[in-house]
Amino acid sequence: MPIKNRLAELMPEIAGWRREIHMNPEILFDLPKTTALVEAKLREFGVDEIHSGIGRSGIVALIRGKTDSRGYCVGLRADMDALPMTEMTGLPYASQTPGKMHGCGHDGHTAMLLGAAKYLAETRNFDGTVALIFQPAEEGGGGGELMVKDGMMERFGICEVYGMHNEPGLPVGEFGVSPGPIMAAADEFEVTILGKGGHAARPHMCIDPTPAACNVVMALQTVASRNTDPIKNIVVSVCTLRTSSEAFNVIPPEVLIRGTVRTLDAGVRDMAEERVTRLIHSTAEAYGCEAHLRYERGYPVVVNHDANAEIAAEIARAVAGSDKVHWGRPPRMGGEDFAYMLNARPGAFINVGNGDTAGVHHPAYDFNDEAIPYGCSFFAELVERRMPAA
Repeated sequence: MPIKNRLAELMPEIAGWRREIHMNPEILFDLPKTTALVEAKLREFGVDEIHSGIGRSGIVALIRGKTDSRGYCVGLRADMDALPMTEMTGLPYASQTPGKMHGCGHDGHTAMLLGAAKYLAETRNFDGTVALIFQPAEEGGGGGELMVKDGMMERFGICEVYGMHNEPGLPVGEFGVSPGPIMAAADEFEVTILGKGGHAARPHMCIDPTPAACNVVMALQTVASRNTDPIKNIVVSVCTLRTSSEAFNVIPPEVLIRGTVRTLDAGVRDMAEERVTRLIHSTAEAYGCEAHLRYERGYPVVVNHDANAEIAAEIARAVAGSDKVHWGRPPRMGGEDFAYMLNARPGAFINVGNGDTAGVHHPAYDFNDEAIPYGCSFFAELVERRMPAA
């Protein structure tokens, strides 16, 4: 079947919610306006239960079907937080908060799950319970991990869980889904190379950390090119290189380096941490400097369970048509903390087309409201097919 007629009718209303959220972006766990809107809408829809404060500021709402013969529960997740960046769209509903922007489409994800909630609360044409998961702090805060650690899966009896993300470049009305690893583990490192500063005309009186830092950057490239099996995926990127001086005639006493390591394999992840650590310390030592390193593991690999990815693809084909679902695409090296939920329960993460728009995390990005009926219909159809009415 195509998109559900009721959800097509609701699109202007859902888009209005989305734009209200977009105008009032909030960061990480500090989401008072967003959570207030979500809870108000859920109460208006007449959901059965609303539980707040999960994972600090997450919300789980329950909708029970007409029957519940098996005690089965399907979880549907949307993220709510924005990014610490300045919007440059010029739209009438652009961010009203300087330095904060819904630059990744979480406003759209939240609105689509609310739209599905309204439909499911009206129809209840399923046998079981749906858990609507509104998650804080996907953008670096690990809100998904905290919700899982708060016992969300056990408390609400969630048996399987699904999430969705918009994808710029994928046409509206199309979906992408793949089994197995689909997004990378995202680790980060920060290192300070310490030397001895002084006058640039007397380098022999100094221990210059800049050549050491430059060679650290070059050495790190060998982790991918010479230490990793060529058929396995890894990205090692240095994204910050900054000395402690901005003068043209001062040798700085220290240099700061920041970067990220992305992997799709546990063994490669371990190897990368060991090699990055050793290369940084040994290279700095070779130049007579000290290296102070902080290496932190971030979100784990997002791994779609094979059977659930097949289920998600089947639902997407029902909503969009067989020729509109892209199966088995290569993994992406971005990170996503839905990984924690997939580690806790079977499930899948699917992409919905955002059309020819600016990319996510770009100041000109905007979620495409034309995608709303497709995302809502996917969530609703998933519930009705996974828990068919008795």
